[in-house]
This record gives sequence, C-alpha cells and structure tokens, in this order.
Amino acid sequence: MLRGSLVAFRHGAMIVVKAFAIWLAILACAVANGALREAVLVPRFGLHASLVASGLLLCACIVALAFTLVPRIGASGVRARAGIGVLWLALTLAFEFGFGRFVEHRSWESLLEAYRFKDGNLWPLVLVVTLLAPMLAPRGGAARSGSRLFGLTDRRAQRSARE
Repeated sequence: MLRGSLVAFRHGAMIVVKAFAIWLAILACAVANGALREAVLVPRFGLHASLVASGLLLCACIVALAFTLVPRIGASGVRARAGIGVLWLALTLAFEFGFGRFVEHRSWESLLEAYRFKDGNLWPLVLVVTLLAPMLAPRGGAARSGSRLFGLTDRRAQRSARE
C-alpha cells in the first residue's frame, strides 16, 4: 500500500516539475513576444494594434506549447490538467507582480493597469488561455510521434520504450 502511494506521489511530483518546465518555456515566449512587440510592432503599427497582435501571438504560443507538451507529461485526468492550469496561472501572476513590483519598482496601480482591456491590451485574455490551455490540450498519444522535446513523454511511450 505504501509503495503504491509513493509511486503515485513521485508521478504527481514529476507532473508538477514537467508542468513547471513547460511554464518556463511559456515565460521565454512571453519575454520574446514583449521584445518583438516593443522593438518591431509598436514602431511600425502603433501601440493599440501592437498590443492586440502581441496578445493574440502569446495566446497562440501558449496553446501550441500546451497542445504539444501537456499530453506528454502523464497528466491525463481532468483534475491534473486543471491543476496544471492553476499552477501556470499562479506562476504567471506571481512573476508579473513580483517582477513588476520588486525589480521594476512599479506601483500597484501601474501593475493593475495591465488587467484592463485598454488600448488593445489583451493580457486578461492571455491569463484565461493560460488557465484553460492544459485542460483543452489533447489527451495522451501525442508523444508517439517520437519527438521528445524537453524529455517529456507520456507514460505509455515510456513503458513501450523499456519493453
């Protein structure tokens, strides 16, 4: 009985670690997206159009990462996938407020400004997509293609590789 609990705990812990690794990839996409927006889009298209394009691009990146990688980490249940979405949302909010407040020394008012649909800002939509993308991703089987991005595979692929 204890052994089964330990195996389940390890499996759950590995899902969290892998979900965190995927979130780091989302963070990298978000940083690159922001750099692209400021360096290329704003000078060419203005703030409003750039915020809309940047928000939609980041949503697409999050969905692409979730649909590609979540099926490979062994989180097949609705609760596990909902947990991943909540984890990603919590990490995103912690990063946004932590970095904005303690690194950039921005006021709370300035930080909360991003959470309004103003001037084309789609940040609230990005947060909803971050929360829901793991639950909408296909269940398992995507790892059968042989790709092992981030070393993430589903359990069936790992078992068949050992046999």
